[in-house]
Amino acid sequence: MTKLAKKALVLIGYQNDYFSKDGILHSVIEQSSKVTGVLENTISLLRNHGRDFGIVVNTPIFFTRDYSELRNPVGILKVISEVGAFKEGSYGAEVIPEFNEFDNFIKVIPGKRGLNAFSNTALTETLINAGIEEVVLAGTVTSICIDSTGRSAIDLGFSTTILDDCTSSRTPFEQTFYCKEVFPLYATVCRSTDLR
Repeated sequence: MTKLAKKALVLIGYQNDYFSKDGILHSVIEQSSKVTGVLENTISLLRNHGRDFGIVVNTPIFFTRDYSELRNPVGILKVISEVGAFKEGSYGAEVIPEFNEFDNFIKVIPGKRGLNAFSNTALTETLINAGIEEVVLAGTVTSICIDSTGRSAIDLGFSTTILDDCTSSRTPFEQTFYCKEVFPLYATVCRSTDLR
């Protein structure tokens, strides 16, 4: 891999409620995650090239205990509030322990309360201050948070790459559809091993 210094690796959704076997929403992404190998491939990317990126940021989502910040939620946000996922201070909201070995270079950017990692966070300013030109997205859920964040990155002037082997969705079909039919309309899609 070369020329990663102007790229930011943006990690989305790597929390226990999704990736732990006893996470509240683990079953939502379990099948797609097995097919893509999202967790194993992301860990491999971080071990082999994490320090080569201009910056690596993690954008966990969490909510207050009563979800008062969600007004009339629909879709996935309604499900999250109904099942009690990603409550601030809970086990499910914690970043997965597999990331502990990378604490010395992953910058956590708090504040994400919805689908888009740029909304209600300091992500834009952080990337600009780091001289970033391209955003590389990894995580879950492909059809929701990855897509929302990718579109916003483009609107903000960043080139965008989505890693098809470091993302997962609700079903393998949905994952394939977004990576083949939706993302190429505005972003580069590639495997983590092909990232340049």
